[in-house]
Amino acid sequence: MLLSVIIPCFNEERTIQAIVDLVRMVQLDKEIIIVDDCSRDRTFAIANQIAANDPAVRVLRHPRNRGKGEAIRTGLAVAKGEIVIIQDADLEYDPNDYYALVRPIVERKVDVVFGSRFMGSHTGMYFWNAIGNKFLTFLSNFLYNAWISDMETCYKVMRTDILRSLGLRSNDFRIEPEVTAKVLRLGYRIYEVPISYVGRTYEEGKKIRKRDGFKAILTLFTYRTWKGRKPTIQPITDEAAAAALESARQYAARDLNVFSP
Repeated sequence: MLLSVIIPCFNEERTIQAIVDLVRMVQLDKEIIIVDDCSRDRTFAIANQIAANDPAVRVLRHPRNRGKGEAIRTGLAVAKGEIVIIQDADLEYDPNDYYALVRPIVERKVDVVFGSRFMGSHTGMYFWNAIGNKFLTFLSNFLYNAWISDMETCYKVMRTDILRSLGLRSNDFRIEPEVTAKVLRLGYRIYEVPISYVGRTYEEGKKIRKRDGFKAILTLFTYRTWKGRKPTIQPITDEAAAAALESARQYAARDLNVFSP
């Protein structure tokens, strides 16, 4: 299997059906792992209804609320795909960007790809959120000698074995700087591609807060001296790579014309 899509969710009854439908429409060999973080609304029930009619969808649930980072680790533990994508359960990120995100990996150019909101089309981002993101990205670049434009992006795409090798510990939104810091400490080059982004408001359920920014700063400093080991990974099979690239070409020709034929 080429792709594992992990969807951590908490109280997303309004969007969980729509986002899963969008992910299912992506023409890549994949599984969908929904991890419900002990939602208090109908998210879990809706997710189970989806899984009942689709064997490619698996639903897991935490007995208590543990945070996005813990939900990602839960999904990662059962992921079977060669590449993993984290997909927020709201509709801020567009799964149609998977083609562009996966392509550099299946072409064996890089092993880690970030989707950058600041390189692509976006709307709905709060000014101070954007400034905070820019600062955290600058700090990431400064501390880890990198040059990326969107550290806090949800779309951090990489070989599954790489993500597992990071020994992730964060339970909450600190998972974003932790993944970035550890990937860079291992010496991986992060390849960025532009993605689209339609931010939602706090009234619509946006969860990240100012305090998460301060936690991110501490996380970036914490892992500055982290020492891990690169995993030994097998290359993606020629058949899987060819199928993924053909799907990307078909999508580009049909909708965006962003890839060469």
